[in-house]
Amino acid sequence: MKYKLLSYNPEQTIALGTLFGRHLRADDVVALIGILGGGKTYFTKGIAQGLGVKNSNEIISPSFTLCHIHKGKKLTLYHLDVQRLRRPADFKDLGIIDFFPGGVAVIEWADKFLKTLAPLHIIKVLFKVKGRTKRQLEFSFEGKRFTGLVNKLKSIITTSDISHSGVGSNPPPSPWPGR
Repeated sequence: MKYKLLSYNPEQTIALGTLFGRHLRADDVVALIGILGGGKTYFTKGIAQGLGVKNSNEIISPSFTLCHIHKGKKLTLYHLDVQRLRRPADFKDLGIIDFFPGGVAVIEWADKFLKTLAPLHIIKVLFKVKGRTKRQLEFSFEGKRFTGLVNKLKSIITTSDISHSGVGSNPPPSPWPGR
């Protein structure tokens, strides 16, 4: 199943991640895919907020350390950036899959290792740049686990305050007069 959303700025991407993070469960894996500057880390900041991580606005990509661990009120967030790993064997040899039981793993640049992650509950989020700050987020998954989560997102986005921040199909009002 696939579901697409638009975000018009980083704040909206964080807000969407927050909603998403509130509905994640232990052992969920969020595979983030997209180019550098595509919005993956902003979305992860939102997931952290949704999980109740303190100082979630300070979250940065663990590009050189591979993993940052953030304790949340709800669950622990394991934030991985695997861009520097070259082969699926590197990912597997590090034992990363065994590293985050009972928490939520968010993996930036996960497209390189999707087959290695296959036995886990995975939802893929593909980030496409549609403008200077505009991003399309495409959620895709197999099985029943994430159907409920995506349906909750759909209903929340169409009926609640997130729609006022512009996430969805209508752009927010311009912050610049006359535009």
